[in-house]
Amino acid sequence: MTKVIIFSNDNGGVSTCIPTGEISIEAVLAKDCPAGALIVEVSSLPNDDSDFYNAWELSNGAVSVNLTKAKALTKTRLRAEREPLFVAQDVLFQRAQETNADTSAIVAEKIRLRNITLLADPCTTTAELRALKCQ
Repeated sequence: MTKVIIFSNDNGGVSTCIPTGEISIEAVLAKDCPAGALIVEVSSLPNDDSDFYNAWELSNGAVSVNLTKAKALTKTRLRAEREPLFVAQDVLFQRAQETNADTSAIVAEKIRLRNITLLADPCTTTAELRALKCQ
């Protein structure tokens, strides 16, 4: 089994220290890590949720994903994903206006994109959050 050192960082998240093997993991813990750092098996970490690493929290010696933070990360991801889609819809809207074409479908798509981040709020698992996409 592979072991790493974990500790809470100043941002309220979890930092992971992976020793190089030049000195023992216990020596790294004593020499380079803050008080409260722990040696754990990599398999005990929520590795399936590594895409939510910035939402990891350490509590009572265990690392878990803070769902509120994971939702915020998902909203940030969705905003980045939707940006080019908004630009494309803006171009379509301008072209439609120039020809007096119907813009209702374009407006509906822009509203859907604008509200996409709201879909994260009712999610109860990281799998649900991961499944949210703009397209």
